Amino acid sequence: MTLNCIAVDDEPLALEQVSKFIEQTPFFKLVGKYSNALHALNAIHTQKIDVVFLDIQMPDLNGIQLARALDKRTNKPHIIFTTAHHQFAIEGYQVDALDYLLKPFNYEEFLRAGNKALHYTELLNRRATPPVISNEPEHTHEHYIFLKVEYQLVRIALDDILYIEGLKDYVKVQLKNTEIPLLSLTSLKALEEKLPAKRFMRVHRSFIISLDKITSMTKSSVHIGKILINVGHQYKDIFSQFIGKWN
Repeated sequence: MTLNCIAVDDEPLALEQVSKFIEQTPFFKLVGKYSNALHALNAIHTQKIDVVFLDIQMPDLNGIQLARALDKRTNKPHIIFTTAHHQFAIEGYQVDALDYLLKPFNYEEFLRAGNKALHYTELLNRRATPPVISNEPEHTHEHYIFLKVEYQLVRIALDDILYIEGLKDYVKVQLKNTEIPLLSLTSLKALEEKLPAKRFMRVHRSFIISLDKITSMTKSSVHIGKILINVGHQYKDIFSQFIGKWN
């Protein structure tokens, strides 16, 4: 898969550096570089752009304003902010930025953000249509949660969840009867707080499991169907207590 990218920065040296990083990344294609956010906005509206590497402090239209202008687009490109000012980080994530690169950054940091964009795009492309999530009754949160998926809140029946995997800044929710997981830009900890403890358990820093979907288990691992999930060291005591109920 190749992602079409543009670089937007009013500083010539910074613009050239990001453009160079894009060009040396195998799965990226540089289709434009702009020193003016208004010109970049026009390019986004007239071309297929997958990723925008976007400076924040620019004249006429700044990066945050440009990102907000794209919020209503159904095919909104991924935004990766590039800025020398860390105070914009929170505001950046409020406009659904995929990542935030603090200047000066090296190619390793750039590539880490690029891989996130690639992985996120691959997962979204595999989901041809959003799944029909739930017919559960709406009178209690014990039966469902709402999760932000592709810029909309999706209702997910708790009975449909097999397990949840944390991937740094976002999570994959694996549902029964579908091979394609839901992907949401949130943390595993934030999602854990929404789930009823009597039905779900965190067994690893990267995994939450649905207890009633366990098909077999040992003191150090869990099978959910064909999926093997190891129990992390810091979670073994609480998991042992759970196993003890069945011994």
